[in-house]
Amino acid sequence: MNGIGTIHPPHIVIPIMKTIRSIIDWFVNPPLTGPRSALLVRFMAGGVFLSEGILKFVYTNQGVGRFTKLGLPFPEFTATFIGSLEIVGGLMLLCGLLTRIFAVLFIVEMIVAILTTKVSLYFGTSPLPLPPSPPKVGWWAVLHESRSDWAQLLTSSFLLISGPGPWSLDAVWQRWRRSRDSSASHGVSVPVQTVREF
Repeated sequence: MNGIGTIHPPHIVIPIMKTIRSIIDWFVNPPLTGPRSALLVRFMAGGVFLSEGILKFVYTNQGVGRFTKLGLPFPEFTATFIGSLEIVGGLMLLCGLLTRIFAVLFIVEMIVAILTTKVSLYFGTSPLPLPPSPPKVGWWAVLHESRSDWAQLLTSSFLLISGPGPWSLDAVWQRWRRSRDSSASHGVSVPVQTVREF
């Protein structure tokens, strides 16, 4: 059969489903072997995203005004969406919950931020005010003005690769699930409790 109602043979569907499941598992079950110092990286990245998200609502020039000057489509919606993402995602990074998912979203955001603001700064055509003191345009200006973007991009990349570390809600959730599954497989009924592995 072709078109709507096509039935795909199991040897095609099963590998696709396994791949999708492994991708989801990779995102929601990060390794518990990451360094405890990942907590500091999470606090740095999460704290900056949280404060920047709040600023987008408190100061118009940091939210709708900035997005309008950059020529982004639907600046009010975009500013509200990005501000909300930064607030929620910042809190999630601080707690270490769904860390890899929000790390990917923030990596994309930082790449878009660099492309929309720093390329025009390099050429001196930025619609945003130029830096108040030299270097105002060119490569050195881009390096100087993108230091925060670069730091956020790299910290988010670190969290994506290594996970949130053992001191995170992701780790607590994962240990609880393993404890529950282990108890269920042995047919033992145990009270629900958080297993500590510090």
